[in-house]
Amino acid sequence: MPGSDTAPDLVKILISGGFGVGKTTTVASVSEINPLRTEEVLTAPSSGTDDLTGIEHKTSTTVALDFGRITLSPDLVLYLFGTPGQQRFWFMWNDLAMGALGGVVLVDTRRLETSFAAIDFFENRAIPFIVAVNCFHGQQPYSAAQIRAALSLQPTTQLCLFDARDRASCRDVLMALMDQAIARLTIATDATGIAGRTVARKPGLP
Repeated sequence: MPGSDTAPDLVKILISGGFGVGKTTTVASVSEINPLRTEEVLTAPSSGTDDLTGIEHKTSTTVALDFGRITLSPDLVLYLFGTPGQQRFWFMWNDLAMGALGGVVLVDTRRLETSFAAIDFFENRAIPFIVAVNCFHGQQPYSAAQIRAALSLQPTTQLCLFDARDRASCRDVLMALMDQAIARLTIATDATGIAGRTVARKPGLP
C-alpha cells in the first residue's frame, strides 16, 4: 500500500516465444530500467540454422536472456526474463523458468509455428501463461478467434493482441497475466495435482 514500510512483492515473469517474435523489444519497451541484453550479431554460418523468413531485416539475436523490471504498483514489482528464441538455446528455458510465477508467449502470425514449443513448455509445467500476438506495424490480418484456433489453445488460455513497441500495450499484457496468475493461485489453494496438457499443433492460419 502507498506509504507502507512493507517491501513490495518481487515476481519473476518469463517473456517467451520463437525466434524473432519481439521478446527483446517487449522487455525494452516496458522496462523502467535500462534492460540487460545478451545479443550477438547474426553471422553467415547461422544462415543454415536460423530461419529468417518474414524477418529478413533481423541482424542480431538473444543468446542468453533479456532482463528488465517494471513496478505495477507500490506493492508489486515484476522482474522480466526474456528467453532466447533459437532452438539451440532452448536448454536454458528450464533454468530461466525456476521460480517464475507465470509467462507470456509472444506470437508472430507470419511464423506461427515458432511459438508452439513455448506454449507446450508452459502447459507441460503447469505454469500460468497468456498468449500475446504481436501486431507488427500496428496491424493484424487475423482475428483473435482465428489465431486461437490455429494455435489449438485450451479454452482457459487467454489470448490478447498487442504492440511490442508500445509501453502501455506491453503493460496491459503483464497486467492480464498477473490477474490470471493470481486467480489461479487462489483456486489452487483448494486443489492439488494440476497438470498441463500437450496438444498436437499444426500451422493452421489461411
